[in-house]
Amino acid sequence: MRPLTRGCEVRGSSGLRCMGYCILVVHGLGRLWSLVGRWGAAALSVSLLLLLLLFSLKTVQQNHTWLSREALFRSGIQTLPHNAKVHYNYANFLKDGGRHQEAIHHYTTALRLYPGHASAMNNLGTLTRHPEAAERYYRRALETNQQHNRALFNLANLLKSRGAEAEAEAEALLKDSIRFGPHFADAYSSLASLYAEQKRFAEANEVYQRGIHSCPDSSDLHNNYGVFLVDTGEGDRAATHYQHAVRLKPAHYVAMVNLGRLLRSSNNNKEAELWYKRALEVTRKADILTPLGALYYNTGRYEEALMVYREAAALQPDSTSIWLALAQVLAMAGQTRETEEITLGIISRQGSCIECYRLLSAIYSKQGNYTQAVEALDRALHQNPSDHNIRAELHFSKGNQLREMNELDRAFQSYKLAVELKPDQSQAWMNMGGIQHIKGDYTAARMYYQRALLLSPGSKLLKENLAKLDRLEKRLTEGV
Repeated sequence: MRPLTRGCEVRGSSGLRCMGYCILVVHGLGRLWSLVGRWGAAALSVSLLLLLLLFSLKTVQQNHTWLSREALFRSGIQTLPHNAKVHYNYANFLKDGGRHQEAIHHYTTALRLYPGHASAMNNLGTLTRHPEAAERYYRRALETNQQHNRALFNLANLLKSRGAEAEAEAEALLKDSIRFGPHFADAYSSLASLYAEQKRFAEANEVYQRGIHSCPDSSDLHNNYGVFLVDTGEGDRAATHYQHAVRLKPAHYVAMVNLGRLLRSSNNNKEAELWYKRALEVTRKADILTPLGALYYNTGRYEEALMVYREAAALQPDSTSIWLALAQVLAMAGQTRETEEITLGIISRQGSCIECYRLLSAIYSKQGNYTQAVEALDRALHQNPSDHNIRAELHFSKGNQLREMNELDRAFQSYKLAVELKPDQSQAWMNMGGIQHIKGDYTAARMYYQRALLLSPGSKLLKENLAKLDRLEKRLTEGV
């Protein structure tokens, strides 16, 4: 059995020294008692009691120091205020806890006490909000220690964000970071992503594989390699790396979501749903809820989609995309009043929201309010979207609303604008033919129908319309 107390537990030579010290103290006290008289013994007892009380008080005070890591660090700073290492360690604790301003103060103090502290310079660079200041700290760290792989990595990532003009230096720094830290997984991922951005896919693939070989326990490397494989059209291989990332780190919810997306892209909805739910068991984040909500929406499970999107909106209330997705689900579920409220709320907050106006147009059209539907589409077009396909779709939708209002000439002009922007929009060509068909211009109708048939040769409706046109023209010819 283990002893209940561990005051002088015998462990090798240190235990023998402790036992010897106790024997010596007891023996010394015995000799003192034998040498002093009755009154001396009483005084000695009082002195000993006071000494015990004093040390007990000191022990209680010292115990507070060990109640938490922060208390221990604070005690160290109070005891050794001019020790750079103590300030640096406390700054690391504060940084990990998200208390960045306090961390900056203690990193700065560490540098004042020891100007050559490269790690303090590097960490200050990661905390500052100003890229220019961050670069200065990283470069100072490298001037002090050219092999500081974290500073090399951080400076390289900062330079990567500046675009093509800094990519060469970023590449060189990342190679040095790997050279001085061959087991630094993040450096492999960053260099590989740089190559991928430059379309140097073979080199990116080689760096990922080299990184996995050097850092076999890095779950992030496997996850990032999986993303690379999906982006380069090798999704069948990506699943293996996502699964390996989860085996290495069972709480790696990012890999779980990526695997869910991959399965969803191949219509394996059941397995995708399981992986999304498994990720949610790790953490309830909007980034996990939204793809699950999209899965439910696209498979017609609107009630479940509503629950998921409502939770995502509560977690991330400033996200326009989540609120818009929620509005779209509400519209499909027939809850038009709340859909309109949410959509108008988005527009009031940010002003420009083309998808909001498109959704409002669909709501008004479903209610038979075609005038309001057209007005919503005009507001969307007034935003002047740069994407020609979106503008073409807006003109096409406007043409449909105008046709419902029997304003055929205006509808024809909207369809014409649509095909000018997107000539392969067969439905717009067919609708133009239908309007001319109704108006009795059979030659123009046939031209538009045939143009639509070239784009959709299997369309039964187009063939039926052309057959009707043939019969009309035949009757007209026979009548003459």
